[in-house]
Amino acid sequence: MTRDPQHAPLDADDRRAIAPVICYPNDALPPADVEGYRAAMQTAAAGDGVTVPPRDAASILVPAGSILRIGCPEGPQVGDLNLFNANNLNERFFSGKTRAIHGTHVTVGHRLWSNFPYLRPMATVINDTLEWYGADEFGGRVHDVIGTRCDPYTGRALGGPDYHYCCHSNLTRALADDQGIELEQAEPYVHDVLNVFMCTGFTRDTGQYFMKASPVRAGDYLDLFAEIDLLAVLSACPGGDCSSEHSSDTAACYPLSMQVFTPEKGALPNWQSPPINPYDRSHGR
Repeated sequence: MTRDPQHAPLDADDRRAIAPVICYPNDALPPADVEGYRAAMQTAAAGDGVTVPPRDAASILVPAGSILRIGCPEGPQVGDLNLFNANNLNERFFSGKTRAIHGTHVTVGHRLWSNFPYLRPMATVINDTLEWYGADEFGGRVHDVIGTRCDPYTGRALGGPDYHYCCHSNLTRALADDQGIELEQAEPYVHDVLNVFMCTGFTRDTGQYFMKASPVRAGDYLDLFAEIDLLAVLSACPGGDCSSEHSSDTAACYPLSMQVFTPEKGALPNWQSPPINPYDRSHGR
């Protein structure tokens, strides 16, 4: 029987009414010791820090067991974050699986997961001064793992000019500088990001990815507990607060900051860095 593609079937409403099922129930995950991490942060010593200039990127090492604070020191600004295993660039942040496990946006208690075949928590969100925002009337939330990062390739595909200070290019330059390698070597390691402070969602009518003015203000921050040795690379997006556009020099932009805090010895006596995923990788052979 050939079905007419222009007309809904008689049981269309019944099909739409079927309740959804969560793809990856996460209640079996060991709970993050957020209160323990927060307690350790209270007496942690401030260590290395770096300022991320507007429309540029910077990197910082974050040893396992320490805390990375990403801050907004001056004005409304969003950032695109890449995370790497500091000892193995092949292990890096996996936004897609983080999204599948925790949701489209992350906040306190959520983990940032690494890619296959490692798939383990790289970091845990322990403080978020924008947690109050929740979801707005448009479905917007903060700190998304939806968007990939602004990049020059999409800009050209959509008819724009070459623009070299989008987040993809900023991250590529910063990683190349950190590792002492050529841009061509660094670029393949740059990956889909955590959009720190960015307010985003999907339109209800067309399902398109949207952005809106970030609620971030000077003094806001996001704290990440490093579950493994991390190399963090952060771009201060050329879109500023992403209220209008990105990938241009139009928006007002401000710096971001990254600061490492080291807990006192013995502050986390039961914490252990997670091992890589135990799957045997035989893949049925």
